Amino acid sequence: MLEDILLIEEKHRRVGAGIVKEILKNKKDKFIVAISGESGSGKSELTHVVAKEMRKYGVFAKPVHLDNFFKTLPLERRAWREKHGIANVVGINEIDWEAVQKTVDDFKNGRTSSMPCVDLVTEQVDTLTTDFKTIDMMVLDGLYAINTEDVDLHVFIELTYHETKKAQASRGKEKTDEQRMQTLEAEHKAVKSLRPKADLLINMNYELEKA
Repeated sequence: MLEDILLIEEKHRRVGAGIVKEILKNKKDKFIVAISGESGSGKSELTHVVAKEMRKYGVFAKPVHLDNFFKTLPLERRAWREKHGIANVVGINEIDWEAVQKTVDDFKNGRTSSMPCVDLVTEQVDTLTTDFKTIDMMVLDGLYAINTEDVDLHVFIELTYHETKKAQASRGKEKTDEQRMQTLEAEHKAVKSLRPKADLLINMNYELEKA
C-alpha cells in the first residue's frame, strides 16, 4: 500500500533470514511465499525484509499486499461493516479472491498485470501496473494471504491483536474504538482458522519454527 509505515526491528531481520533459508532450500521458478497474521504482527515488515534479502541471491521478489484487494473501498468499509454486522461480514470473504488469483496467474505466466493499490493518505484505490516477466518470486502478505491458491511456502504469525496493540497504535491506520475492537476480534477468529495451512510458524516469542 502507498504511504504505509514500516517499523523494521531486529526480530524481523532475524526471522526474515530464516524464511529466506527455507525459500532457498525449496526454490523453483515463479516461487510464491504467503505471510499471514493479525493486525500489527509484522507481516509487511517481514515481506519487505524477505524481498530485499532475496536480491542478494539474484532473485527479484515482488511484495503484493492483500489489503489492496478488499471488495469494499477503504472510505466505505467501516460503514459497510457496521451496516451488515461486523461478526457477519468481517473475514476471508471480504477479499476479492478472483482478483488475487488473476494477479497470481499473471505472475506465474510472466504477464504485465494491473492490480489495486490503496493510498493510505487519500484512502483511495489507485492502479499499480507490474511487468512480471522479470520477477522471480512473489511475496504475498495479509490477514488471509495463506488462503491464496498456488502458494509454495505458507508462513503464519501466531501473535494476536492482544499482543500487537502497541504496533497498531504506532502505525495509526485506524482509530481505536469499540467498532475497531470488534473488527479485530472477528479478524482474529478468521485468521486463526488458517493456521493449519502453515508450513512455518512464527511463535509468540517471534521465533521461526516448522509447523
